[in-house]
Amino acid sequence: MTPPTVISGVAGFIGFMTARRLLSEGKSVVGIDVVNDYYDTRLKEARLQILGQFDDFRFERFDLADGDRLAVLTREIGPEVMIHLAAQAGVRYSLSNPRAYSHSNLEAFAEVLEAARQAEIGHLVYASSSSVYGMNQSYPFKESDVVDHPVSLYAASKKANELMAHAYSHLYGIPTTGLRFFTVYGPWGRPDMALFLFTKAILAGEAIKVFNHGDMRRDFTYIDDIVEGILRVAAKPATPNPDWDPVHPDPSGSSAPYALFNIGNGHPVQLLDMIQILEEELGMEANKEMLPMQPGDVQATAADVSRLQAAVGYRPDTSLQTGIHEFVAWYRDYYDSK
Repeated sequence: MTPPTVISGVAGFIGFMTARRLLSEGKSVVGIDVVNDYYDTRLKEARLQILGQFDDFRFERFDLADGDRLAVLTREIGPEVMIHLAAQAGVRYSLSNPRAYSHSNLEAFAEVLEAARQAEIGHLVYASSSSVYGMNQSYPFKESDVVDHPVSLYAASKKANELMAHAYSHLYGIPTTGLRFFTVYGPWGRPDMALFLFTKAILAGEAIKVFNHGDMRRDFTYIDDIVEGILRVAAKPATPNPDWDPVHPDPSGSSAPYALFNIGNGHPVQLLDMIQILEEELGMEANKEMLPMQPGDVQATAADVSRLQAAVGYRPDTSLQTGIHEFVAWYRDYYDSK
């Protein structure tokens, strides 16, 4: 019998959708989440309630940074794959709550790596972020780019995860793959993300906050495309690159079983164009409050996904119009039923 996939952050947006996809395909999942109150826990509990309807789902509620509980669990289960999606998210939140990031993104990740080592997990897949590209303005962003200039603590913590993972891949031969997600959105999304915030404000007749006076471009990536990318990558453990050159090192790979992939739509959209699509979908015009750029933000993101396509034969392709339509339909249904 195939051992279950372990998914951390299973009450979160991406974790929930990944778990639901696996469970719907008849796979078994052990999900972990502390269910913190960074945003409304009722949404997280609603996700868990849906997952709980599957017989092959087991939920463990604990903080990954707390001692060796994860190591004990993974040794018990013996998973072939662990998908680590738990993290303290949000760029702006990191400006006022830095300790949350050192705890959840650094201490917890160290425990994840130790658990992977002790349980001899076949493949550790973990969430990185497009935010690691920081001050880089060479578009589109490539995994081979040097990412040494983050502009937020959140971004720095994700870069640190990549470095920590490489150390464990090098020292212990653990296959690790980091996934740099680009502006994920869709049904069951995070309430702190722009699309969610804008939808809520427009329907309430409130102004939306448009930073940098709308001069922003984002590589919006639909959640189903993200999940597809995660699962395809998870099924193909990282391997050493025999051509990796330590004299001219490529950050995207290594002589160790280590890999990095962008997962983005590859078609950046102006923020004001996204708002226009949302207005059309809602049938309402937004009252826009134009504001300057916020600390920690970047003006544009754009993913080069050629490496992902070459490795697993996949690239995200859901249009923003389709994705926003699906999100608004879910939002109306979910909140109208409350």
